[in-house]
Amino acid sequence: MTVTIYHNPACGTSRNTLALIRNSGEEPTIIEYLITPPSRTVLIQLIKDAGLAVRDAIRQKGTPYAELRLDNPALDDATLIDAMLAQPILINRPFVVTEKGTRLCRPSELVLDILSNPQQGAFAKEDGEIVIDAKRKRVI
Repeated sequence: MTVTIYHNPACGTSRNTLALIRNSGEEPTIIEYLITPPSRTVLIQLIKDAGLAVRDAIRQKGTPYAELRLDNPALDDATLIDAMLAQPILINRPFVVTEKGTRLCRPSELVLDILSNPQQGAFAKEDGEIVIDAKRKRVI
């Protein structure tokens, strides 16, 4: 199985998602999208495959979202995509692609729905929240 994560190592949700992938025994392809942003075609496909509207794929917190006035409902999808490509920090994260589908993994445990392999052990998020118990069962 090939797993790809569009990752921001500074993001706790992205780190937790990556750790859950690794806890399933997979070593994913990691694309640090702030360094290597997706192409327009790939970004549009990620959003579509995840079943999201373009606006749902934009990160507002900690980005220039407000100063760019991207909350303007008159802006079309192409304009929003242009902004995301010009400033990749606007791309919400992490997107994960597997043979079972594509998800924007917010919260991180959404990745469990698209991993083929079961979790190999207990797992708690960085904040201590238990996701997988000692019997390797999903808690949340």
